[in-house]
Amino acid sequence: MSITLITILLSAGALFFGVLIGYYLRVIVALGKRRSIEIDIKQMLVGAKEEAQRITDEAKKKSEEQLANLKEEEKKKGEELRETEKRLIKKDEFLDTRQVEINKEVDNIKIKVEEVKKVQEKVLKMEEDKRTDLERVAKLSQEEAKEELLRDIERKYEEDLLTRIQKLENSNEEKLDRRAKDILATSIQRLASSTASELMTTVVSIPNNEIKGKIIGKEGRNIRAFERASGVEIIVDDTPGSIVISSFDPIRRQVARLALENLILDGRIQPAKIEELVEKAKEEINKIIKEKGEQAVYECGIFNFDPRIVAIIGRLYFRTSYGQNVLQHSIEMTHIAGMLAEELGADVAIAKAGALVHDIGKALDHEVQGTHVEIGIRILQKFGADERIITAMKSHHEDYPYETIEAIIVQTADSISGGRPGARRDSVENYLKRLQELEALVNTFPAVEKSYALQAGREIRIFVTPEKISDTEAKLMARDIALKIEQELKYPGEIKVTMIRETRIIEYAR
Repeated sequence: MSITLITILLSAGALFFGVLIGYYLRVIVALGKRRSIEIDIKQMLVGAKEEAQRITDEAKKKSEEQLANLKEEEKKKGEELRETEKRLIKKDEFLDTRQVEINKEVDNIKIKVEEVKKVQEKVLKMEEDKRTDLERVAKLSQEEAKEELLRDIERKYEEDLLTRIQKLENSNEEKLDRRAKDILATSIQRLASSTASELMTTVVSIPNNEIKGKIIGKEGRNIRAFERASGVEIIVDDTPGSIVISSFDPIRRQVARLALENLILDGRIQPAKIEELVEKAKEEINKIIKEKGEQAVYECGIFNFDPRIVAIIGRLYFRTSYGQNVLQHSIEMTHIAGMLAEELGADVAIAKAGALVHDIGKALDHEVQGTHVEIGIRILQKFGADERIITAMKSHHEDYPYETIEAIIVQTADSISGGRPGARRDSVENYLKRLQELEALVNTFPAVEKSYALQAGREIRIFVTPEKISDTEAKLMARDIALKIEQELKYPGEIKVTMIRETRIIEYAR
């Protein structure tokens, strides 16, 4: 064998021997660690048992303590329940005793009520017997005796009462009438305003009839666009030189009138241009409304109104009543009310403010339900107007009672402004019909000999037959006629009822 082979064999033997020794050492180390781990585990088991025993002992001790506490609490609660039961038993006994006493009192009250009823029946029977005896002696029933007594008193004192009433009426009416006429005459003379009636026109003049075709447009598209944008009805007929605008809303009529006039001036009549000019017309009308409202409050000297109230006042410029411009009527009323308030010593500012806004509801009466008085009250309350102003304006048509002297002043100023010559216009047919209805209504009353409607229906003069009615009855019948006129007829302002009873005795000296 060569040296190389010997060397290889020796190396392989050494390597095997080294591996064997390493494996043996590894086994020895592993066995040592295992024994150490088993010892640690045994120690941990012993410690865990000791800890478990300790925890068990502590839990047992705590449970015993808690059980003792619960038993103590249960004992206390038992004692409290026994005490409560004793108190309830005592209360039940007391209530039973009280109920017995109440029942006794109720029985006593019932007995007393029966006794009182018997006494009342006895007293009523005695009064009835006494009244029967009196009727038998007087040979008159109770009602007959009462009527006879009243007739005697009326016959005895009628003449004296009439004489005294007439004297008082004559003296007081003369003084009051003279003073009232002086105040009213002074107020009317101090106000130098035009009395010509004003009616806002709805007729638009056109330069030639060719414009009508442009306004109608192809297949009517222009006129439909205009009516849709402005909310009015355009009436194009054979009348030369004019086109009629129809709408219940005066604001819409004015917007349409202004837009139509601008369209005619512009010449370019088409749907787009129509909508543009209608919007511009609305803006211009709104400016006019604002300006007219501001001018009105400035002219009347009233500066504490909410701007929204001022704007609504301006809308009255386009509103008429019986041909009279409502804004001009309100301004005129304001001046008259201020003069009357100065003469009578009332609150001038409240009277003027109430007069200026008395018809403010007419600006929206076609948009809101209710009378113009109710609408006006809601408007003023909504925008924070003084309650005294509302009280002053709400009675101008006598829908509400007069609560202040300013309310009477506003109603008086309304009658003066509306009743001045030329202030309002009415058709002849309505005028004649109103007079005929007034006379026909009065003639239905008994004892009326004839009646005449005077002063454009503001006064009805009635002649009665003196043999059929006395002076006292004539006064009552005059009031009944006035009430029936208020209930059945419609009229502006007020109607004066004058009753005339005249006795004529004729004798001849021969």
